[in-house]
Amino acid sequence: MSDYIVEAELREETGRAATRRLRRAGKLPGIIYGGGKPDIAITMDYNTVSKLLNEEHFHTSMFDVNVKGSRVKNTVLLKATQYDPLMDTATHIDFLRVLASDSITLEIPVVAINADKCPGVAKGGMIDMIRHALEVTCRADSIPEHIEIDCSKLEMGDSVHIEEIALPAGVEVHHEVNFAVLNVSAPKGAGSSAGEAEETEAESE
Repeated sequence: MSDYIVEAELREETGRAATRRLRRAGKLPGIIYGGGKPDIAITMDYNTVSKLLNEEHFHTSMFDVNVKGSRVKNTVLLKATQYDPLMDTATHIDFLRVLASDSITLEIPVVAINADKCPGVAKGGMIDMIRHALEVTCRADSIPEHIEIDCSKLEMGDSVHIEEIALPAGVEVHHEVNFAVLNVSAPKGAGSSAGEAEETEAESE
């Protein structure tokens, strides 16, 4: 269990007009569902939850939502967040009830480490992230914060495929194709510059 706790209140009114009023009052509407229990419409303090949404670990943690006036314990995962397309502010949030032993599927960020030791980067290459996140299956209480890929031995042109990644214990990525997750590519324009140099040399001859 993480250290996160979200305080909420029951939300009696639903619908667009009601949610607009809540947002104007500094509240963020949401819902808790799943776990074989009734759905609960809730409201939370917008500023408090907005800060949590900026923390990467919050998106992959189990935590409790304490609903004022409710005796039901709600241990949840953040399932979805809706945003205003113009303001880029959260407008609604969904929480899924889970048990620690539940098997869940969700997207986890991919992080390249040891880029400063990468031989390909030392030669002018760039680490190109093909997949910024991976869909993994694991226990709800064993969600990794991110998936690491060690770049310390990668040369220019090397790729790292999903079957080459050391996943944390109990974490699986279901796949039918051994797809590439990242590669070390030459700087943009490097190929054309080399070609132009060869053409110039040929013309001078």
